[in-house]
Amino acid sequence: MNSRFGAILTALAAAALFGATTPIAKALLGATSPFMVAGLFYLGSGLGLGIAIVVRRSRTPVGARSHQRVNRDGWPWLIGAIVAGGVAGPALLMLGLSSTPAATSSLLLNLEGVLTAVIAWVVFRENVDVQVFLGMVSIVAAGVVLSWYPGEADMPLGALLIIGACLCWAIDNNLTRKVATNDAMVIACMKGLFAGPVNLAIALMTGTALPAAGTLAVAMLTGLAGYGVSLVLFVVALRHLGAARTGAYFSAAPLFGVALAFVLWPEWPTVAFWVAAVLMAIGIALHIRERHEHAHTHQWLEHTHRHAHDEHHQHEHDFPYSGDKPHTHTHVHPPITHSHAHFPDAHHRHRH
Repeated sequence: MNSRFGAILTALAAAALFGATTPIAKALLGATSPFMVAGLFYLGSGLGLGIAIVVRRSRTPVGARSHQRVNRDGWPWLIGAIVAGGVAGPALLMLGLSSTPAATSSLLLNLEGVLTAVIAWVVFRENVDVQVFLGMVSIVAAGVVLSWYPGEADMPLGALLIIGACLCWAIDNNLTRKVATNDAMVIACMKGLFAGPVNLAIALMTGTALPAAGTLAVAMLTGLAGYGVSLVLFVVALRHLGAARTGAYFSAAPLFGVALAFVLWPEWPTVAFWVAAVLMAIGIALHIRERHEHAHTHQWLEHTHRHAHDEHHQHEHDFPYSGDKPHTHTHVHPPITHSHAHFPDAHHRHRH
């Protein structure tokens, strides 16, 4: 399987894990507050990934450990992403949910993918063509169909807070793209360890007590999978696809959530579910069929990420290397001009 389809499947897997948290969160909300659930999800993500990082580090040769951290230049971007997506976003969402009907909230949450794409296209100049744009429209339309309840979609003041939350997450997605070549597990762990305590503090200050041990464990394990592993996969997809396309695939999360809900609480899927599934499939198909190719110039670049030797990675090593396996080290890309099909990945962020 080539890297293109591998990256798409990675983004869809991230969406599936995140979407699966929705019905579980719905069940947990009957026992505790939204801020407590968000805090436990994030904390479970941060602690679980932290343990995995410690285990991985213990098995990694000392000389290779420097690659398992975020580069100094990446910290401003990562801190901005954490503040926007891990602190401001959840806070605005919870405040908005307190005064906004559930149907309206579900519709508004579809804006995250749209705003992610708009920021990627307008601010960071990711390329977009008609096919990609129509695919994005189809995917967002699927989310709207899935969450539409006729007669309930009014626009209270709280809706502005939910739109603000979507904007925060869109900013988070685009800022995370700037550090996506760094260790994905470290990035996801740091987000969880920052956002978890903040959300828990808000919950405790508003009078919510910690849930029973069983509920606490379920919430944290769910967070590890749906917020932690999902975010690791999302960052890897960002590395290869860019923010707009990864955000579009991630917009499939509600469909996976509804599908799991049908499994947990068996009933025949509604017509809206099947319409949304068709629209989602059309959108994904349009994206998969994309072929963006033109002559472009790579500027001099030095960075660190996991890679195999291809037309963009033809360099010497100061350590034994057979050349047949992916590996991680600091390497330099000299200037080169050529033409081939590409995505706005870590090596193709040129203007058009």
